[in-house]
Amino acid sequence: MPTLTERELAEIESANASGRPTVAFVHGLWLLSSSWDKWRAHFEERGYATIAPGWPDDPETVAEARQDPSVFAHKMIGVVTDHYLDALSRLERKPGLVGHSFGGLIAQKLAGEGAATATVAIDPAPFRGVVPVPWSALRSGAPILGNPANAGRAVSLTFEQFSYAWVNNLGEDEARRLYDEYHVAAAGAPLFQAVTANLNPWTEAQVDVHNPDRGPLLIIAGQADNTIPLAITHAMVKLQQKNDGITEIAEIPGRGHSLTIDHGWAEVADVSLAFLDRFTPSSLS
Repeated sequence: MPTLTERELAEIESANASGRPTVAFVHGLWLLSSSWDKWRAHFEERGYATIAPGWPDDPETVAEARQDPSVFAHKMIGVVTDHYLDALSRLERKPGLVGHSFGGLIAQKLAGEGAATATVAIDPAPFRGVVPVPWSALRSGAPILGNPANAGRAVSLTFEQFSYAWVNNLGEDEARRLYDEYHVAAAGAPLFQAVTANLNPWTEAQVDVHNPDRGPLLIIAGQADNTIPLAITHAMVKLQQKNDGITEIAEIPGRGHSLTIDHGWAEVADVSLAFLDRFTPSSLS
């Protein structure tokens, strides 16, 4: 079992000492936890404490990540989820959760474990039971899924691949800035886990949508997302609505998969804040 880093433990200690309600952020593939820095400052200004654990063995900086991309290989959904469960278990009270992409899938898994007061999943990766596979999602995943050997590798996206999968709604200048500032290699394994989830009853890419302790859930969808098109999101919402708790969807017009890091990030953050304020009130609410 990977251990939490000194940074992660310090963030947890600070959150506990603050006495404030805590929001935990979960990043997805091709990003690091530092991709949440603007969100964390925004939430803390609104009265929350925040933590943003990385995935096990993540480098702390983009520069370090690019020096040794192989460190990302072999990370699978189960061990990443366990890493976050370890972090959340050290908080003195349940946090709210915000996750993006594969982080949105993991956030829903954590909620299904009863680990959160409320959860926001932004353009989340699909899990077992989600059937639609639109063409744009296949094309976005093709750089990894097109080679079975990538299941054991760390894979970087070219700028052209990033442009289609992440920033298709943005101008080239902003697209290149985001690629240069945020993009790192990612494990191929989780994509293979997700794409084969409906063939494997024991897959780690599954979510307990029935747990009465799941808590309220908001799924946010970028309407222009090529990686997680609306058909996937709507199918996910339908599954989550089997839960007796609150399940809501918010569709953000014109937004692609980069909606948490591009120029419009604050709009998405405010939608998330408004939802969490209803169920995990901050010290200023």
